[in-house]
Amino acid sequence: MLVTRVKLKNWRNFRSSDVPLRDVTYILGPNASGKSNFLDVFRFLRDISKPAGGGLQAAVIARGGISKLRCLHARRDPEVCIDVELSDSPDDEVPNWRYVLGFKPEGKGAQRILVSKEEVWRKGQKLFSRPDQRDGKDTLMLTQTRLEQIATNAEFREVAEFFGSITYLHLVPQLLKFADQLGGRPLENDPFGQSFLEKIAKITERVRNTRLKKISEALTLAVPQFRELRFVKDDSGHPHLESRYAHHRPNAGWQSEEHFSDGTLRLLGLLWAFLDGSSMLLLEEPEISLNDAVVKEIPLIIQRLQKSRKSKRQVLASTHSEALLSNPGIDGRGVILLEVTTDGSIARTLREEEASALQAGLSVAEVMLPKTRPSSVNQLGFWE
Repeated sequence: MLVTRVKLKNWRNFRSSDVPLRDVTYILGPNASGKSNFLDVFRFLRDISKPAGGGLQAAVIARGGISKLRCLHARRDPEVCIDVELSDSPDDEVPNWRYVLGFKPEGKGAQRILVSKEEVWRKGQKLFSRPDQRDGKDTLMLTQTRLEQIATNAEFREVAEFFGSITYLHLVPQLLKFADQLGGRPLENDPFGQSFLEKIAKITERVRNTRLKKISEALTLAVPQFRELRFVKDDSGHPHLESRYAHHRPNAGWQSEEHFSDGTLRLLGLLWAFLDGSSMLLLEEPEISLNDAVVKEIPLIIQRLQKSRKSKRQVLASTHSEALLSNPGIDGRGVILLEVTTDGSIARTLREEEASALQAGLSVAEVMLPKTRPSSVNQLGFWE
């Protein structure tokens, strides 16, 4: 399934927003416009749905409480609401599923967050709507969504499993290089790659070798002098990735991941993420640390992998990159622009004249990136 539409009310930067999504969607916008917050909608639904340690209360607390989630521009209405449609194709007229979740503080000095609205629709037919009579008899029931409860989500468990499997990746090369020295417990779901090697180690040898072979072929094209990639364990049983490069000595040694460049590790992590699983993949600024020539190929890499898979993996990526957005293969229907207004951020698709400019041969970078440029940025060079 794909998320084909998302509507937001009072979510972080967004007082109100309603946009369609494609199988690959690029989120553009100036700094502080809400790109990360837009992606966090889906991480929030994942955190509610995860089978262990999840739920609405935990997801809200993990984000600093309702005051950090609710849009600062929200006035009289304190409700935060997320409305998501899921289909097999972005062109389906009636979604397979629609999930609506509204929540707000209990008030009167209480600290609990209560479900103010929860609805599930299947093929246009409403399965249930909350609050209902049972909630009226026991307000405590409104502290939990039905999405998070195995006993109550049987009718729409497909939706709960979809949300629960969403993957977010923003690999930080230094965390991977120096994981042993840094120590500490990685964040849940390991979004920054501190346990990336342990994750690779848990994959069956056959699948791991197949993926690393594909990644090695890609790195050979992208990284100068790169020749080979392999997985090994040291004498203590700790997993490592090693690479071999063309060298003037015939039997040059292997280098482990702490010697990889940041760009090589970032690209390796991205390629592994594309191959690992079929759930929605959230990417935050995938261009970081990569050469522009490599960045420009990211949309084509995604397209090729989509075509080679039995089922498409939906990808949502936030980006500032001119190189990435200059790729002529980007579908303009999969571009969302965030604009900052005095009443919060708004998310929108391309206007008719913008879509026409793309059809005339201009790139997304040429048409849309200038709209993300701060109006006073030229004065920054004169700052003292």
